[in-house]
Amino acid sequence: MQKDSSVAMDSLVNQFLIAMPMLDDSYFGRTLIYMCEHDQEGAMGLVVNREADITIKQVLSELDLETETPETEKKVLIGGPVQTDRGFVLHNDSQKWSSSLNLSEQITVTTSKDILNSIGNDQGPNKYLMALGYSGWSAGQLEQEIADNTWLTVNADPQLIFDTPIEKRWEKALEVLGISIEQLSTVAGHA
Repeated sequence: MQKDSSVAMDSLVNQFLIAMPMLDDSYFGRTLIYMCEHDQEGAMGLVVNREADITIKQVLSELDLETETPETEKKVLIGGPVQTDRGFVLHNDSQKWSSSLNLSEQITVTTSKDILNSIGNDQGPNKYLMALGYSGWSAGQLEQEIADNTWLTVNADPQLIFDTPIEKRWEKALEVLGISIEQLSTVAGHA
């Protein structure tokens, strides 16, 4: 029996991808990815549990933007291995900046510089994270990875993104599914 590489599924926008243990030795080991786009052309998401070695304040400084708030001492996240010089701000309100996309009632992604200026002046969203780079999949690639048991999926929870410590996000996402780390196997199986 031949594998169908065009596994059809509903859009995963506003869901989490939870890395399975088979990815532990890869870039995506124990990552939690928030999905921003998913259609017949491919998928795009942001890793929300891996910190970079730079702060938001440093990014703003590189862009010659002023910072007047201690919030900017937070670390920037590594959103993924694609276009690591491109920035994304996930935030909890639907206020529109030049380039904002509402992904749910509680989560918006913005890619324009005007939100950075607002953040630096303590006039940005009250809850946000900044990520550099993104995770991307070509048409059918993510569907096949899910069929191969590489990822678990669950509806995204804004509290998990904005209120849960970074180092606990992957584990907490598993708990939403009723799974503990001890229950996961590094060997995939199919019925």
